[in-house]
Amino acid sequence: MVPAELVEAIQQLKTQRDAVILAHYYVAPEVQAVADYVGDSFYLAKLAKSLPQQTIVLCGVEFMGESAKLLNPTKTVLLPEPGADCPMAHMVKRETVDAARAEYGDDLAVVCYVNSTVEIKSWSDVCVTSSNAVKIVSELPQQHILFIPDQNLGRFVAEQVPQKHVILNNGYCPRHHIITVEQIVDATEAHPDALVLAHPECKADVLAEADYIGSTAGIIKYAEESDASEFIIVTVRGVLYELERRCQGTGKKFYFPAVQPTCVNMDLITLEKLVHCLETGEGEVQIGVSDEAADRAKLTLDRMLEYAAR
Repeated sequence: MVPAELVEAIQQLKTQRDAVILAHYYVAPEVQAVADYVGDSFYLAKLAKSLPQQTIVLCGVEFMGESAKLLNPTKTVLLPEPGADCPMAHMVKRETVDAARAEYGDDLAVVCYVNSTVEIKSWSDVCVTSSNAVKIVSELPQQHILFIPDQNLGRFVAEQVPQKHVILNNGYCPRHHIITVEQIVDATEAHPDALVLAHPECKADVLAEADYIGSTAGIIKYAEESDASEFIIVTVRGVLYELERRCQGTGKKFYFPAVQPTCVNMDLITLEKLVHCLETGEGEVQIGVSDEAADRAKLTLDRMLEYAAR
């Protein structure tokens, strides 16, 4: 997939910069192929804190680079494409948070999906990912939960933790939100033996058709371990590379909705940009909030890692 001479050049550049390459499952297959580690948002955030290298090259969108920098303030974090953003990361208004705090006081926890800006994290109490949101919300002492920014993941969490009062925000992932239940029904009619594996960023009617609901890493693990041989994958198509890699030789088949979900921002991250980033050191992540706000944002990530480790 990637020419051997280019792989060798990347290795030399990494050595020169004392760099490690992290990539999200949604980026292009050739970028995943040259990464040292590939994973979902939770795995990458947790991993970034434990790596010895001084430079972290994060092949993902802006909030992922920001999270890595918050957790590693003394390290250099580079984004191959600094313009790769996540629309959902901005879909929270400060007045929404302030109003909930005014109404519920100390019995409110503002739970922030990691797919969010540093500023929005700084308004919050704890971060979560789709891998650990249910666990963390269930263990919080507060009865009232304002879940930001994703309404769909928030709704899924609320259904799993009915003992909590979960308040939803209006944000959503444009890639998952436009997947329709009709597309899933069509896919299941075309592949009647296939299991439907869906990401909780999808709408409720889509999730109702799923045999399994979980994070990107959860979907991959489920498909890898399942005795089934056919799967309809209801998340961004970038996961196909890792699914096929893990299931190589098993004969398992993977299908997607007719309008295949793709993340236009993740698609901006190319092998050429990765190499350029390593060569020049361009794309360094800067935390564009006050030190006080950055500290509050970091605390939400630290709390997430603490809760997830319990």
